[in-house]
Amino acid sequence: MFYKYHKVLFFLLFFNLLWVLFPLTACSSGKSSSGTTKENSSSSKTVRSNEPDLHIPKASGTSVIGQEPLLIDISHLDQGYVMAYYSGTSEKANIQLIGPDEIEYKYFIKPEDGYVTLPITSGNGTYIVKTYENISGTQYASLYTENIEVTLENDYVPYLYPNQYVNFSKESKIVSKASDIVKNATSDLDAVSSIYHYVINNITYDTKKAETVQNGYLPDVDKTLETQKGICFDYAALMTSMLRSQGIPTKLQIGYAGKVYHAWISVYLEETGWIDDIIQFDGKHWERMDPTFASANANSKKILNYIGDGDNYVTRYTR
Repeated sequence: MFYKYHKVLFFLLFFNLLWVLFPLTACSSGKSSSGTTKENSSSSKTVRSNEPDLHIPKASGTSVIGQEPLLIDISHLDQGYVMAYYSGTSEKANIQLIGPDEIEYKYFIKPEDGYVTLPITSGNGTYIVKTYENISGTQYASLYTENIEVTLENDYVPYLYPNQYVNFSKESKIVSKASDIVKNATSDLDAVSSIYHYVINNITYDTKKAETVQNGYLPDVDKTLETQKGICFDYAALMTSMLRSQGIPTKLQIGYAGKVYHAWISVYLEETGWIDDIIQFDGKHWERMDPTFASANANSKKILNYIGDGDNYVTRYTR
């Protein structure tokens, strides 16, 4: 959630953290070059399909926990998501998912939201599901608590589906835009490079929004695409949505870059190769990418080295 951290704190800590390390352009300026991609494992130069590869969540009703007014469809746990539906008369309901890593994920849904997709991102094991109904203000009444057992199809499938934080559908403008961006890509690596450079070259940091963003803010990726501006949460959600719509597993991650509360992404590819001669995909591990910092600093090698150093990032949540 991006609220107080993304007001004055973002600017004070962001500049204090990075000014000493490398020269900065302003957050709302500075664009990168078109970038280069070196592919090591893919010898084919035929154009890959740019058709959307969408994984659409479903509330099948085969397995459901809870009772009115809050139902949670758990029919597709192996795909890394549940779908929640709140039909009560209160303003909202709260769902807390606590996985085997004991990290508590809080989600808020409203009656008008319909079914909401909530990701399962703590791997295989037992999850505790706690549910609450808003009474007034910050007061909630407990509804029920359940345990669910999760065995994922694989480690990557949760990061292909849209969810409450990475929210898109087949009708979303970002889906067709992503297809257009990657129309000349010859590999998934090339597609990642194309989408990455589109985002860092075309989206600018919205300083006014950073100063006024409210608790509980959720990104609207089509709006970010339309306005061509946003905060770090928007950069990360937009790029994550575009890559997932192309069938490329991508994590939206939230935590700290230095002392700054921040959002970035991690991407998995089976291919090996480089983007801009410095972002390396080894075909085995997730690779961190930070479109906000890269955009604000003209995709410089110094900022890319900073992003590539895992000691600079602490992940709190993965969506």
